Amino acid sequence: MFATYLIGLREGLEATLVVSILVAFLVKSQRRDRLPQVWAGVGLAVALSVVFGWLIEYTSTSLLARSEDRELFEAVTSVAAVVFVTWMIFWMRKAARTIAGELRGKLTEALAVGSLAVAGMAFLAVIREGLETALIFYSAAQSAAGGTGAGALLSLAGGVATAVVIGFLLYRSALKINLSKFFTWTGALLILVAAGILKYGVHDFQEAGVLPGLNNQAFDISSTLDPNAWYGALLAGMFNITAAPTVLEMIAWVAYAVPVLVLFLRKPAAPARPAAPAASPAAPAEAATTPTEPAAATTPTEPATATAPTEPAAAEAPTTTATQRA
Repeated sequence: MFATYLIGLREGLEATLVVSILVAFLVKSQRRDRLPQVWAGVGLAVALSVVFGWLIEYTSTSLLARSEDRELFEAVTSVAAVVFVTWMIFWMRKAARTIAGELRGKLTEALAVGSLAVAGMAFLAVIREGLETALIFYSAAQSAAGGTGAGALLSLAGGVATAVVIGFLLYRSALKINLSKFFTWTGALLILVAAGILKYGVHDFQEAGVLPGLNNQAFDISSTLDPNAWYGALLAGMFNITAAPTVLEMIAWVAYAVPVLVLFLRKPAAPARPAAPAASPAAPAEAATTPTEPAAATTPTEPATATAPTEPAAAEAPTTTATQRA
């Protein structure tokens, strides 16, 4: 159940942050009249996400009659959920620092178009999180308990509710947390959850007859890891770690979890600084005859001002100094 709670918390907080940025921008811009359009877009996105989740469950339980077809459908949705989780984790790590500015820019453009554009912008900002949540929740619940029962739904709802409370407190500045560390820790946990979902998908492919090796167990530690004990249920529910996995299941789990964790936890490389231009052969002679020139030759402030085009005054300062020296 903790895995579905974590999914609701992580996805819910991302959607809540997006909505809070939009609302805060409208409030500070004295455009409260556009708030109903934002909430309309958010409400429509949530409703469609719920319908999408119901459609997945209905397809699995009602439209597919043969057990092999259901196993294949669950396997495909599991693989799709792993792809979405991986993309979402790395995208959030990259866009966390710029998402606020991008959303404000898009909302400014939408305000210039009209109310429908504002509602559409809010809808598009939330619908992605909602569809991802529905797909990942279905796959995680199937992996953990073999079905999306009431307990899994309550865990997901609890995670979303917690995310809404955190987002509201952040909006009101009553709570300050390090979002970078939060998304790092939850991202690492979700990678392990995704590895378990992939392992479950491989098992479904084996039961559907698409992949071989259903009876080839990698090991059997049932005597050590009791699946009926609380710790066995916790490991199986969170990361789909079972006592007797097949060889292909373990290969898939390790092949996904290890490299993705390494790539995710690795610090991004700092941008390389441009190399200093090579001095001409005549430079030493000029430096010897004109001792006042090195000050003008070592003015590194011009590259820095190139990254801030909105401050032309800072960019003109070196030119003024050079004129006075001349």
